[in-house]
Amino acid sequence: MTTIKKIQLGQNGPLVSKLGLGCMRMSSVWGSPKPDETESIATIQAALDRGINFLNTGDFYGAGHNELLVGKAIKGRRDDAFISVKFGAFFHNGQWLGLDLRPVAIKNFINYSLTRLGIDTIDLYQPCRMDGSVPVEDIIGTVADLIKEGKVRYIGVSEITADQLREANRIHPISALEIGYSLADRQIESELLPAAKEMGIAVAAFANTAEGLLTGDMKAPLADDDHHLHFSRFQGDNLVKNLEKVEVLKALAKEKQLTPTQIAIAWVNAQGDHIMPLVSMSRRSRLPENIAAMSIEFTTAEMELLNTTFAPGAILGGTYLQR
Repeated sequence: MTTIKKIQLGQNGPLVSKLGLGCMRMSSVWGSPKPDETESIATIQAALDRGINFLNTGDFYGAGHNELLVGKAIKGRRDDAFISVKFGAFFHNGQWLGLDLRPVAIKNFINYSLTRLGIDTIDLYQPCRMDGSVPVEDIIGTVADLIKEGKVRYIGVSEITADQLREANRIHPISALEIGYSLADRQIESELLPAAKEMGIAVAAFANTAEGLLTGDMKAPLADDDHHLHFSRFQGDNLVKNLEKVEVLKALAKEKQLTPTQIAIAWVNAQGDHIMPLVSMSRRSRLPENIAAMSIEFTTAEMELLNTTFAPGAILGGTYLQR
């Protein structure tokens, strides 16, 4: 059985599992049907049993449903779980409505989250992104106050610029940066990743398969009602050309007797000891494959093949990550 390695959050932060469990898909967020709750809870508990203790949720995932679900899953085993919560976004019927990162709102959000999760302290609390209408110092300063009150242990940030990250870290030490990162989405390599490494900030990297593009299961054209069509990389010739590059990934996976998804996760894992693949799962059946991906190694030639095929900008079109 693969042993899950540890990663340190921040320069003086805690050690957590280097593979994180993203819980978003266990709730309806983008207007998708809600997965089976019993299976979702069993998945969280099985992940904890296997040593995956970093659980990532958001107070806006399913309008609070996700936090309630995580709360049920960790009941009686709080010490086994490290809970990461994002806040600040508003959705309605799968539609993004905007942000509220005012200090008074943050102080309200935290109490709802603690109640839904059934815990006294959130391990990592992070704004889901920065809002130009509220100064960074007000946002981070408010969360720092929550640490003093004992409601939060560490501060994280998500979907942020390098300059904002430096400013946030100046106000209070930032333990983790949550950001989309994959072979298909490498735009953060130029400024944001170096900034995080320079400041000793861990990176929780989500969307490792680029919203399914790198799984090897996608075929062009997509069905007319496929939600991926909201994003330009999945439209028309963009998708056709992008899938040509995915064929290289599929060939390498076949050669190594792995799945394309495992290759995609393993590539993210290989980018540094300070980088955590944050993988969304809602079924226990996905755990063995994703855990096994953490022990995959690449030869110099294999890594060069991947980095050349999926060089920054090689994938055409954007997703919500470039919104």
